[in-house]
Amino acid sequence: MIYCVVPPELGDEAYRRLVEHYNANPNVKVILDRRQGDRRGDRSGGGARSTRDRRHRRAPGAFDI
Repeated sequence: MIYCVVPPELGDEAYRRLVEHYNANPNVKVILDRRQGDRRGDRSGGGARSTRDRRHRRAPGAFDI
């Protein structure tokens, strides 16, 4: 499947023309992009990751040989 994404700046007219152009090709789908703004937002994370040891600690002396 091939997706042809039309930006909102080109408008509905470009969308209609592309749909008509690719009408005979079932492998092409024309989509009008209607998103507003960036989906990721302004996340300024990027801090250091912390990992922890999930293993259970043994009781002292329980299995010492």
